[in-house]
Amino acid sequence: MPGPLRRKLGIRAGDSLETKIEGGRIVLTPQRRRPQKTRIVTDPVTGLPSLSAGSDAPVLSSSEVREILANFP
Repeated sequence: MPGPLRRKLGIRAGDSLETKIEGGRIVLTPQRRRPQKTRIVTDPVTGLPSLSAGSDAPVLSSSEVREILANFP
């Protein structure tokens, strides 16, 4: 699948696609990944517990974290 189409659909190399034949056409549908489970790990630098959501988790800036925590009940 060409790069611009993959980017538009949020598909990466290795992602699963469902395939069907409809009206003489091949239809590919991206399979959504299951949300990754977070786990508590020990930070190697500080030795303090921290949350890890895996290598595909989004990286948040300090301001984004502050905004999320400000809206937390």
